[in-house]
Amino acid sequence: MSALQAYVRATAPIGRDTERIGPFLATFAQASSHPMENYAIPDDGAKPSSSEIASLISAYQQRNLLPRLEFFTDAAPDVEKSLVGAGFTLERRVPVMTCTAEDRVDCVAPDHIQLREPSSDDEFRRLRSVQNVAFGEPPEVSDADVERNRDYLTVLAEHGETIMGGGIALDIVSGATEIVGIAVAAEHRGQGIAAAITAHLTRLAHERGARTAFLTPGDVGIGTVYRRAGYQVAGECVHLSLT
Repeated sequence: MSALQAYVRATAPIGRDTERIGPFLATFAQASSHPMENYAIPDDGAKPSSSEIASLISAYQQRNLLPRLEFFTDAAPDVEKSLVGAGFTLERRVPVMTCTAEDRVDCVAPDHIQLREPSSDDEFRRLRSVQNVAFGEPPEVSDADVERNRDYLTVLAEHGETIMGGGIALDIVSGATEIVGIAVAAEHRGQGIAAAITAHLTRLAHERGARTAFLTPGDVGIGTVYRRAGYQVAGECVHLSLT
């Protein structure tokens, strides 16, 4: 887990402001106050003091942001207890799933579905809108969102001119990449599209130099979809915030 935590620590600052606070790397989104885009990551083996946690809380509150952390428990096993003692609450505990090229299982999309990379900003925007709605967010997509995602490896699933879903592989760093945003519009689920997107995107990531792809399922049930593509549980990630 330390290698994957190092990946997150290296990529989380992209497009964000950062501040080093004791054993924490605090990240702040430049154009969003959404809690999922503003969070801190502890150092491996961190044992934060009460004053360091207080300083972390203050850094977020001064920016009118929710004090929040995301991290892999195996990399910093003492941090969760310290945070809970300081008033933080567990939002969720989710598995971390990994897949190497040797583990990957190709999943074939239904015959009427084409999987490919977007070829225009309009396709990026339409895909992101489908993802937003699938995750319970507003469908509107800003130009900044399109710009932010343009350089990532992205796969969409379409039938005719209808984009039904897709996913994104983030930067490859030290042989690792994170798979995010796997989503299928509600009316097209149950056809194996999500598993096919995951497998296709993971294969492309491996072909472009990633040795290990990893993801954190939004809920336990969706983990079965990723297992079909060869992903296996390797650890857990916790999200905690101050309430």
